[in-house]
Amino acid sequence: MPLLSTLTGAVIGITATLLADRNRWRREEARHAWEVRREVYTEFVSALKAAGEEMRAVALGDHMSASARDAAVREAVRGAGLYTASERLWLVGPPQVVAAGNEAFHGLRAIRDAYARGVAVGSAEEASLVGTRRTAMARMRRLMREDLGFGPLGIE
Repeated sequence: MPLLSTLTGAVIGITATLLADRNRWRREEARHAWEVRREVYTEFVSALKAAGEEMRAVALGDHMSASARDAAVREAVRGAGLYTASERLWLVGPPQVVAAGNEAFHGLRAIRDAYARGVAVGSAEEASLVGTRRTAMARMRRLMREDLGFGPLGIE
């Protein structure tokens, strides 16, 4: 009888330790996944912002030809690392965040294409495209914040 009690106690102790270790591992994995998503979201939003600023700077500049302007605007987007950041988002983001990020990405590309065509900064066409992009960016940020467990900002 004492041997059976000892074995039962050992089994219970080992099982409890294994369960605790497994729960700790799950928490650590969830925390790591959260950190990765936060990093990817930050990289993507930053790349979108940087590409937008670079494109606007190009659009405000003086270019000798339409092809030079087109090349400069496209290089502004490539140079911001947006395509790599977008792929990272597609790999780790939940579907609703990826869809919102893709919408913001396409909004930026529409502005890029307009600048490449010669649309002027401050024009009605640019204002419409910028408004669409801002709406998409606000939605994307809101979904990212929700996914990360942050509350709404209430300022957008």
